[in-house]
Amino acid sequence: MFGAVAVPVWLLILILGFATVSFATHFLFPSVRWFFRRRAERALSRLNARLDRKVDLFKLARRADMVARLAYDPKVVEAAMAHAAETGVPGSVAFEEARTYAREIVPGFSATLYFGFATRAAKWLSRLLFRVRVGKVDKELAHVDPKATVIFVMNHRSNVDYVLVTWLVADRAAISYAVGEWARVWPLSVMIRAMGAYFIRRGSRNALYRRVLARYVQMATAEGTTQAFFPEGGLSLDGRVGPAKMGLLSYVVEGFDPGGRDVVFVPVGLAYDRVLEDRVLVAAAAEGGRRFRVRPLRVGWYAARLGWKRMRGRFKGFGTAAAAFGAPVSLKRLLAEGGDVETLGERLMAAIAKVVPVVSVPLVARALAEGPASRDELRTRVLGLIARLEATGAVLKLPPQGIEAVLAEGLTPLIARGVVNEAMQPVPGQEALLAFYASSVPTV
Repeated sequence: MFGAVAVPVWLLILILGFATVSFATHFLFPSVRWFFRRRAERALSRLNARLDRKVDLFKLARRADMVARLAYDPKVVEAAMAHAAETGVPGSVAFEEARTYAREIVPGFSATLYFGFATRAAKWLSRLLFRVRVGKVDKELAHVDPKATVIFVMNHRSNVDYVLVTWLVADRAAISYAVGEWARVWPLSVMIRAMGAYFIRRGSRNALYRRVLARYVQMATAEGTTQAFFPEGGLSLDGRVGPAKMGLLSYVVEGFDPGGRDVVFVPVGLAYDRVLEDRVLVAAAAEGGRRFRVRPLRVGWYAARLGWKRMRGRFKGFGTAAAAFGAPVSLKRLLAEGGDVETLGERLMAAIAKVVPVVSVPLVARALAEGPASRDELRTRVLGLIARLEATGAVLKLPPQGIEAVLAEGLTPLIARGVVNEAMQPVPGQEALLAFYASSVPTV
């Protein structure tokens, strides 16, 4: 009964392996998960104590649970069945397609990654590249209903927009962005998803995909998730604030329950002395499309050169990046007044355009766009622009040292980049780039 039993080494290893896995699964892993979950809960409690907009339970739900909840939503199931009837595919195939879209869209938010890494990295990168200035914060923002869902809506000037706004509101809320296809590259996609962003196919005409996306946006909005939209639907190719594309806005309006929590839109205006993608955007506008020819190796080489200059103290930044926050727009109030999604889009874009800050390079570019000028004439033009902008209530974020500092901050980068020459005349072939910056200043 107690005699020795000989077994092959491979079988012994297999038995010990199963025993180890069983012990870990039933005893070790639950204890470890309990330990870290308790620590995470305490950290989240402390975090929510200092945030104006709390991190909601919807954002903290397990990703697998959220995918299942979205895929089995009655409206998604209904859309899948309609898709099956329309295309002739089996219902199970259509449903699996809907599940694939749900897995693609739903993020996997990590509070640790967002507040422990992302917001700090966003602050570091923003201050590395720019002098960051906040031009205006509307007083009404202090009185937004704490139970309302807040959606930041902003003009899209640069991919730096994501970084800048994430940092600027880090003490207020964790923002869930709608991110385009450009970010669906591993490992960037993993990090962005963990920060609570969800991916969207901007040009998709697939009705089933649009239904799944609509339901996710509506569920997140109903649960109070703080979000950020770029209503223009893409980067501005000409520097102006463009009209709203109604996709995401229409989903919010369609799913809005007047008896439930309000949805409050916060207009955000963004402006830069230097848009990092400016030449790419101008080239895309000239070609009449949105095919951005960005070469990853060139971008990496440029970033390495920038880092080397920074290490040697030869990089002083790209000037000013400014943001301003306008008066909130209540969806409940707008709909009660008889407005619709078109009215909402027009009102939001007008509110955004009103608070886009005016900074030095675009201001000087606007003056130079009127034609060649001597320095004295340029000074006169800039002073006239400033006076007219102030009269309209525009948000000005200019150096406080006076007009000479404005001219120095605005003119020096344009000359250094070969956009204008020392005689303050546009360099041939650079007129479109000068107009790109000039167009971001309101016409007065």
